[in-house]
Amino acid sequence: MRFLHPDGSTVHLAYCTNVHPAETLDGVRAQLRDHCEPVRRALGRERLGIGLWLARDAAAALVADADARRTLRGALDARGLEVVTLNGFPYRGFGGERVKYAVYTPDWTSGERLDHTADLAAILAELLPDDVAHGTISTLPLAWRHPFTPADRARALGHLTELAGRLDALAERTGREIRIALEPEPGCTVETTGQAADILTGPDAPPGHRVGVCLDTCHLATQFEDPDQAVDGLTARGVAIVKSQLSAALHAEHPGRPEVRTALADFAEPRFLHQTRERVHAGVNGRDDLDTALFGPDPLPGRGPWRVHLHVPLHATPTPPLTSTLPQLQRALARLVGGEHPLTTHLEVETYTWQVLPPALRPRAPEQLAEGIAAELTLARDLLTGLGLKELP
Repeated sequence: MRFLHPDGSTVHLAYCTNVHPAETLDGVRAQLRDHCEPVRRALGRERLGIGLWLARDAAAALVADADARRTLRGALDARGLEVVTLNGFPYRGFGGERVKYAVYTPDWTSGERLDHTADLAAILAELLPDDVAHGTISTLPLAWRHPFTPADRARALGHLTELAGRLDALAERTGREIRIALEPEPGCTVETTGQAADILTGPDAPPGHRVGVCLDTCHLATQFEDPDQAVDGLTARGVAIVKSQLSAALHAEHPGRPEVRTALADFAEPRFLHQTRERVHAGVNGRDDLDTALFGPDPLPGRGPWRVHLHVPLHATPTPPLTSTLPQLQRALARLVGGEHPLTTHLEVETYTWQVLPPALRPRAPEQLAEGIAAELTLARDLLTGLGLKELP
């Protein structure tokens, strides 16, 4: 979906396909047919943006075969789909029965991560629509927080610097500009926008024209970062917001109450990590997962509000006593695209947790999932038009 900003620039809105498990190229093609096109039809649009997730095996198959890349581009065109951004965070296995900490490997200390991301950039340069000159790729914020030594940090930043050089060469060869966006996430070595700015403005930082930040509004809210302060902090330090993922966290205002803890327990599940943070006077206190925060040997006390890294559907308010952080998303979006000029032009709805929601909230058929994603995109569209942007065909 495309929107015209009052300054004349085009803002792209997509939804991320990591909600649909697909590890192979055949799986990606089936995903376009079985999921993405039905979402477009549910919206009644001729064109829909998708934030494509390509697992390592699918990306390797595309890099090795020019015909496969042309076929994928043709399939996108034929189904009314377009790609300007990729989700390069998960490497493989994101649809497995138990993902948890595995989503952070390989990290940026590894040459595998470097080569995979460079491959994604080369693929994206060929998938971009003819009238779009730049693409973006979100990626993990270096690594999980431990073990991460000073030597690991130097190696990770060295790989990002090498990637920037490869992207420069790609731009010279293709005329397409691809930028990388580190995505701060609770529990990682870069949890907050401030930490991201420290990394990206330090003496060993990769070139700023190639590497910036992906502002995920669920992660931002989970860390109890104020959206205005976060955006101001990044812009004041000259850090580019390359991309934003529109997502909402689970919020519990009174997690010490038994009925609230019972409601939270319904969201604890074995596939994904759900980092949980409690607001305290000096900042936040946290645990790596929701079940640990609730039932672990050292649970969070519940004296202040909790936020849980669990991407809840944007349009569906959780049942009381729980709520979502949609208001924080709205504040962030107003700062990102509601000003005189947009701070980013790539927006991606990323609710990948549909199939691990409590059973009563899960879609029971592909048609219900398509309708749910379409409803999220409709909400995002309404927020954008409410900020003065004009929806384009």
